[in-house]
Amino acid sequence: MSAVKILIVEDEMIIAADISMMLEAFGYEITGITPRGEDALKSIEITLPDLVLMDIALKGALDGVETAQFIFERHQIPVIFLTANADDATFARAKTTRPYAFISKPFQPSDLQRAIELALARLAAEHSGQSLLHVNDSVQDAYILADRIFVHHKGKMTKILLQDILYVEADRSYCKIHTSQAEYLMSVSLGTLEEKLPAK
Repeated sequence: MSAVKILIVEDEMIIAADISMMLEAFGYEITGITPRGEDALKSIEITLPDLVLMDIALKGALDGVETAQFIFERHQIPVIFLTANADDATFARAKTTRPYAFISKPFQPSDLQRAIELALARLAAEHSGQSLLHVNDSVQDAYILADRIFVHHKGKMTKILLQDILYVEADRSYCKIHTSQAEYLMSVSLGTLEEKLPAK
């Protein structure tokens, strides 16, 4: 089990620190904060985040749109754009990089949380043609990819690598996922979960 890893690419350090605190309160792991696109690309090579929050206006040779294009071409890591400049031309240019969301500053913490969860859902739906199990009730959302599951656990979005699962136990219309570190209750039947997991 590990937290969803997010890289913040923002050239206003006060804003970046504020975003970092919001994300940590939601239970996400921050892999880094960088003000430049070039540094973001280097950081991604080392930390392999699950998601990138990207300001469009950055210091350095690459702006946020150019950096996002490199990220899409090299890593296929989801990018959520953050910008204070939401004019039509900026939006049209950013759209060419296939961002997973576009948030105008200033924004509320709930806006950021929803955008991240929608990005994880889209990632799961697109990932290697794998089918998506989206459980949405008052308890949790869950998204299954080829090598991991994103699930709400104790109010936070958590990443469970399939290789860390010891076994899955049926419990009526629920199932429990057991790892060496924790147990996760999902409001789906074992049969439904089994259909969505890779055969191996």
